[in-house]
Amino acid sequence: MTRTAVVTGASSGIGAATARHLARLGFHVLCVARRVDRIEALAQEIGGTAVECDVTLPGDVDALAEAVGGRLDILVNNAGGALGLEPVSDADLDAWEQMYQVNVLGTARVTKAVLPALLAAEGAVVFVTSTAADAGYEGGAGYCGAKAAERALVQSMRLELFDQPVRVCEISPGMVHTEEFSLTRFGGDAERAESVYEGVPDPLSADDVADAIAYVATRPPHVNIDRLTIRPRAQAAQHKVHRVTG
Repeated sequence: MTRTAVVTGASSGIGAATARHLARLGFHVLCVARRVDRIEALAQEIGGTAVECDVTLPGDVDALAEAVGGRLDILVNNAGGALGLEPVSDADLDAWEQMYQVNVLGTARVTKAVLPALLAAEGAVVFVTSTAADAGYEGGAGYCGAKAAERALVQSMRLELFDQPVRVCEISPGMVHTEEFSLTRFGGDAERAESVYEGVPDPLSADDVADAIAYVATRPPHVNIDRLTIRPRAQAAQHKVHRVTG
């Protein structure tokens, strides 16, 4: 029987890289995202299936669950993202709400919809959170709060399903240089986005994180990786990053 995986946010970055990794391991991957052209190209490349889905829309998630069917080996909850870097005094609360809708409610909606299929396959769900969930930082209250709430989903589900045949895992990446994360955060300001990584020797790539996700997701059924924090060597902590100057 072919093993199946769902990867949300598969149109770029970590999601697309994860879909490729899982396909190389023999999974049939449902590539899930809003941007149909991208996921169709990816699905064709890896022999997967493209599923157009906005995780904030219940109807889209219902259609995803129908596409999954009765069994699912791996769910990778990767859809998410950050918007803005303003202090609380200048917060764009619409952006905060959007981050919560995608990172938290959308993730919960997808997980709830396909949980019966994961249980049927004795599968694994991997949440892609962030080291932003560890603590707040200047300008990060909205995103840190959303990712901390997503982590609460992980922790609560693991307790709630302790006697069920499903693994609940978390990957917590630090500084990852992808083509879109910071660009989206800063509203398309490429210069500001690139400055995040300025002088940092070898930030993580999407492929680095995807490799870790695939490892966690494919452990034996009795092995649960509760949380794996992955950072570049240059990032000792969320607030302490080595940068080369001159």
